[in-house]
Amino acid sequence: MAKLLADITPLRESPAFRRLWLGSSVAAIGSQLTLVAVSLEVYRLTQQSLYVGLLSIFALVPLVVAGLFGGAVADAFDRRKVAIAASLVLWVSTAGLALQAWLGLGNVWILYFLVAVQSGAQGINAPARSAIIPLLVRKELLPAANALSMLTMGLSMTAGPLLAGILVATIGFGWTYTIDVLSFTFALWGLFKLPALPPAKGAGRPGLRSVVEGFRFLGTRPNVRMTFVIDLIAMICAQPRALMPAIAATMIGGGETTVGVLLASTAVGAFLAGLFSGPLGRVRRQGAAVVWAVAGWGFSIGAFGLVVVLAGGSGRDGVTWWLLPAALCCLLAGVSDSVSAVFRTTILQSATPDHLRGRLQGVFIVVVAGGPRIGDMLAGGVTKALSEGWVLLLGGAVCIALVTLVSRRQKGFLRYDAHHPLP
Repeated sequence: MAKLLADITPLRESPAFRRLWLGSSVAAIGSQLTLVAVSLEVYRLTQQSLYVGLLSIFALVPLVVAGLFGGAVADAFDRRKVAIAASLVLWVSTAGLALQAWLGLGNVWILYFLVAVQSGAQGINAPARSAIIPLLVRKELLPAANALSMLTMGLSMTAGPLLAGILVATIGFGWTYTIDVLSFTFALWGLFKLPALPPAKGAGRPGLRSVVEGFRFLGTRPNVRMTFVIDLIAMICAQPRALMPAIAATMIGGGETTVGVLLASTAVGAFLAGLFSGPLGRVRRQGAAVVWAVAGWGFSIGAFGLVVVLAGGSGRDGVTWWLLPAALCCLLAGVSDSVSAVFRTTILQSATPDHLRGRLQGVFIVVVAGGPRIGDMLAGGVTKALSEGWVLLLGGAVCIALVTLVSRRQKGFLRYDAHHPLP
């Protein structure tokens, strides 16, 4: 049983990684509190879902721009200092959210501005943090370290939204944001305790040329490139998020509560994958593992679609028993996505030279942020011709087919060996 549980060797061997992980874990729950609380506050101020949806635009654009250039900054300067500077901006913007709530300003544009600042800072902070991890743990322990991060993510995405709803309803927006401010102090502590991490030789100056250099490297390194291609296939072809409100309203039933259950099931799957991630550290064919995991995601989403098709319109009168198999499919999807993320991140960290690692992590952030949103738009558009269930069923099948096709065309990715990482 012990061999199945998450490998905590990185926490034992590296005090610096342990502090970074602990600080990030506490801060991740606080960040989820704020993410949900901002949406609730915007809706309370406007009473319109349109304005809540605009939050995504104000968050996405700064994240994409800052993610690309932030990776170049992380490569060019001491990554510890870059992460600390970005985290201070995150902390100040969160404090701004708390302050506007305590003052009762009630201005939605202030919320949009603060969310945009937060997102831009995150676009710099995330690549720097990810590029730091390979400098703190042995190469063989990268899968275990990344699995621990997935465990944290699953826990925060499960507990954060639940706690946010309870806290907003009981103690209000001001205290909810303030809790995030306090929790983020732990993340700052973990960064301040890191040793100096000067840039590697050949990093160059940050700027457009530096960003282009990162893309040029990506264009000539098929194994690293495949980690991005395969994730885009999964997120664009089989993204269920935008369809869940309609599915919960008429097919499975239960409305917003059902949407919460389905999203929480995906997060629980990610948590369980992290909790029982012990065997992942012993996998050598990590490219093949990514292919199988993404195929598992496609299968799970396709099965979810089949459940919705079979449910028909039975949910119009309330929640039905179809919620159980639907939640199970979402849980399996969360497991598959988490396993894929562990190995994709590990390949990226292991096969990328240190002086380019921040830039590639920046591209990773853009793909992770942008892919699901493209998938949301595509899935929503296709529903004009097909029902939500068929969109998911066919999307899952297309995901499996494309992953199979690209992996056969890039057989070197299937042979990728963790003991001899080749980009």
